[in-house]
Order: sequence, then C-alpha cells, then structure tokens
Amino acid sequence: MFLHLEARGEPSRLWIWAAPLMAVFLTLAVGSALFAALGKDPLQALNGFFIMPVSTLYGATELLVKAAPLALIAVGLAVGFRGGVWNIGAEGQLTLGAITGGGLALALGAVDSPLVLPAVLLAGVLGGMAWAAIPALLRTRFHANEILTSLMLTYVAQLLLGWLVHGPWRDPHGFNFPETAPFSPHAILPVLLEGTRLHLGIPLAGVVILAVWALLARGFIGFQIKVMGLAPRAGAYAGFRQNRLVWFSLLLSGGLAGLAGFSEAAGPIGQLQPALSPGYGFTAIIVAFLGRLHPVGIVLAALFMALTYLGGETVQLFMGLPLAVTGVFQGLILFFLLACDVLILYRVRVGRRPAPGVS
Repeated sequence: MFLHLEARGEPSRLWIWAAPLMAVFLTLAVGSALFAALGKDPLQALNGFFIMPVSTLYGATELLVKAAPLALIAVGLAVGFRGGVWNIGAEGQLTLGAITGGGLALALGAVDSPLVLPAVLLAGVLGGMAWAAIPALLRTRFHANEILTSLMLTYVAQLLLGWLVHGPWRDPHGFNFPETAPFSPHAILPVLLEGTRLHLGIPLAGVVILAVWALLARGFIGFQIKVMGLAPRAGAYAGFRQNRLVWFSLLLSGGLAGLAGFSEAAGPIGQLQPALSPGYGFTAIIVAFLGRLHPVGIVLAALFMALTYLGGETVQLFMGLPLAVTGVFQGLILFFLLACDVLILYRVRVGRRPAPGVS
C-alpha cells in the first residue's frame, strides 16, 4: 500500500481556505517540536511567542503597528498576483517611498503648515510608484522578467538609503550616527493613543485596504485583472490590454509599498535610518498568499505574521532563544502553505504499488 496524488476534476473550494489553516496548525506543531529540541517547554515557549506579546495594551497596539505595513503592502501585491504580475521588489519600493517622503520632510522642516503631512505622504506614494515603474517599463517595452528586475532594484534602493544617511543627509548633531535629523512635528504621523506607538498610519492603511477591496470587488479594472490572470487569451480577445494592467498593478503595489515605507519612517521611527523595516516587503509576499489574495484574509494573515515579529523578540528577551526563531516560523508557514496548496488541485489516494514495468 502506498500514497499517491490524484488530480481533481476542478480545484477544491474547501482546500482553498482550509490550506492556510492547516499550514498554521502544522507550523505550530513543528515549532513546538523545535522548542522541545532546544530544551524549552513547548507550551511555555508558544505562550511566550503568541500570547505574551499581546497580553498588554501596549503589546496589542504594537501588533497593529507591525501589521499595518504588512497588510498595506500585501494588498497591493495581491492585485498584481491576481493578474500574473509578480512584483517581488516591494521592499525596495518601501525604501524609495521612505526616501522621497523623508527627503521632502527634511526640506520642509521649517514650514509650519497642516499641508506638510499630506504632501510628504504623497511624496512617499510617488517614490514607490516611480521605483515600480522601472520594472513595469522593462517588462512592457523589453519583455524583461519583473521578478528579477524588481528584486534587484531592492538592493539598489537600500544602498541608496545607506549612502544618504551616511553622507549628505546625515544629522550633523547626531553624534556621527547614520541617521537623518528628526522630522518636524508637522511631518510626523500623530500618535492616537498616549503611551503607545499607535499612529494615524494604522487607520489610514485600513481606509486604503477597504478602497482596494472595493476596486477588486466592484471595479471593472478588478474584473480585467482577474480575467487576465485566469485566462490571458480570453482577456486579450475581450480587448483587455495586458500592458496597461501591468502598469496599473505595478504602480499600485509600488505606491502602497511607498506609503508603508514613509509611514514607518514618519510613525514609529520619526527619521530615516539605514534599516527602516525588518523585511516587511518580503514578508508581505507570504501574507498575500496566506490571505488568499483577498483583503480580509490578508488582514488576518498580516496580524499573524506581525505576531511572529513580536513573539521572536519576546522569547529572545525572556527565554534566551535566538531572534532567528522569527525567520524560522515565517519560513515554516510558507513551506507548509505551499505543501498544503497541493491539495487544492490533487487528492491523496491510497493504493497498491504498481508492479515493476507497469505504468
């Protein structure tokens, strides 16, 4: 007797949504075994990883602070992924959004106006869009693979940020640390709850996610993206222009990543530093697929992935575990999600092993 996979007649609607839940369960099971192998009580470690970080008001607000950029970026990526446009460089677009928004914030440091904050947020969006426009141009004009071009541009953006904060934008009063001067109060996202870092960027991200949801669910452009992702030839026959959808998807995802980047700089940080994010642009790819490319699922997935960041810091502090535990959990969830997704198109069967030479 042996196990084999049998193709389904059509994708399983049950496993489309059950696969992420199964992936989370398997991640917790393997994570428990990993904690036990490290000599830690699995229940205590899981409690420290998933419960302790949000057991206080400050911890719960920190979860929202970390989940907001993940959800914002992932929703933008999901639009492209639905249409077969694979933007893997959101981390670079996040960085450029922080650079352009931060640069304008520094330039307007002496300006006392309520228009400064909208202006720098718009600059962040435009910076992310401009960086995403490069792979869009390379794909539509030269047929270059946007996976490679967007990914490689990430490292260019990070090097550019490093050069700026070590060089021309470095704060002369910052004791030689590689960071810019703090942004003026008019360029900072206001804190919404005293004693926490909960800032205006969180509800702003929620409004944007709702707008993208409406675009995908009710907008004609959302229908075009879905058709081009599922049946490109049918879309072309209907008159949908693929290049236009490539530009739209990349500019939208780049703009949202840029908004998330400047929101990080103007929210929790308040200035530009060499490391603005712990890899939100890459983690958002996992969030998008874990959330099944749907805005509601993405928000839930973003909360879970944000919890892995907080949990990694907590077990490092209280249990002496390495911070790399965060990456392990994120890698496990991606691995098991891909594995469980096989069950959408195939079912597991038990049968007899065929005789040698029999196909």
